[in-house]
Amino acid sequence: MATYDPSKKYTWTPNDEFVLNGNEFGLLLNALRAVISTPEAGRILLASQANDSIEQILAKAVENGIVKEAEEA
Repeated sequence: MATYDPSKKYTWTPNDEFVLNGNEFGLLLNALRAVISTPEAGRILLASQANDSIEQILAKAVENGIVKEAEEA
């Protein structure tokens, strides 16, 4: 049996399953809620939404031929 070493990197497949008990799930949920509810996180989330919007606008402009790919110098 392998021994976990937090200084090493690990990998798993997208189909691997991890089981959390109720206490672990609550801890993760409350930790995420605490971080996301901060003003800084709100600004980051808003910036991410703005980025998604501008990327969609840019993609449509490329598809419609309004914006062209820049050639490298």
